[in-house]
Amino acid sequence: MKFGLIPIEEAIGALAAHSVRAGSTTVKKGTLVSPEIAMQLKHAGVETMIAVRLEPGDISEDEAAWRLARSLAGENVVVEAPFTGRSNLYAEASGVLLIDVEAINGLNAVDEAMTAATLPAYKPVVMGEMVGTVKIIPYAIPEPLLRNGLAAVGREALRVAPYTRRLVGVVSTVLPGLKPSVIDKTVAVLAQRLEPVNARIVRNCRVSHDAAVLARELSELAQGDTQLIIVFGASAIADRRDVIPSAIERAGGRVEHFGMPVDPGNLLLIGSIAGKPVIGAPGCARSPKENGFDWILHRLLADVPVTRADIMSLGVGGLLMEIVSRPQPREGGESEADE
Repeated sequence: MKFGLIPIEEAIGALAAHSVRAGSTTVKKGTLVSPEIAMQLKHAGVETMIAVRLEPGDISEDEAAWRLARSLAGENVVVEAPFTGRSNLYAEASGVLLIDVEAINGLNAVDEAMTAATLPAYKPVVMGEMVGTVKIIPYAIPEPLLRNGLAAVGREALRVAPYTRRLVGVVSTVLPGLKPSVIDKTVAVLAQRLEPVNARIVRNCRVSHDAAVLARELSELAQGDTQLIIVFGASAIADRRDVIPSAIERAGGRVEHFGMPVDPGNLLLIGSIAGKPVIGAPGCARSPKENGFDWILHRLLADVPVTRADIMSLGVGGLLMEIVSRPQPREGGESEADE
């Protein structure tokens, strides 16, 4: 690709690198300069212009952006027709955005002429939401460079895992002093969280804060039609040997991980019973404000596996807003047991 200042007569067949305004004549950036346009500019007193001329083997910005975007698009992601060297990618379904981060970084490292930007990995998205964009910086790039970009990005680096778990079972444990209204509000807040993803609470029960009693209830839930089980403890989980993890194991399940480097949300537990995921919710899940519980809830509703490694990688960016209603444990003093 040739780029530079040239006499107006030599610009015929080239692209205007910048918009040109002279008298009543306006030539927009990217316009193919025809003999008529060149004559109009000449008559308006324009002697030179900065222009771009493609060379054999060059791929236009739109074609390059289109090919890269199509390579990036995976399941439930669609590509918009390119314009001015840009091609946008959109979610075709509501769910959780999955990204091959190394592929995106690899593409961006190939050459400054090619760029790709996305939403954060694992972000909940809705149908029609833009999830990524590819932008070619110059007006064209050599075909070998495009091939290098395609090789770096591979295939289907952006996917949307749709929400597939719709039926949620909820167990709230009770202790003397815990007001029933607190549990009512907690369940209502959860229902609000589930509504946008078309999930619903199909069983809602309350049992005493006792491992044996809770285990029996969890066993029943696991044998029913629920696809995800959430436990709200009257007292926050303080140890793997506490009531909720003990009840999961008594019910024949297993505790996958306890604790999370997200605040609020530190005291979250994930496990499973009969192949169905179980969340031991942290106390902050009673609040409608975003917290670590939301991050795990959305992944599990989209049937995205959550491992110990996944959870422990959330620390960077995991410091969320302070909850005003509680003391400030990060600034010293006693820590709260309900995070």
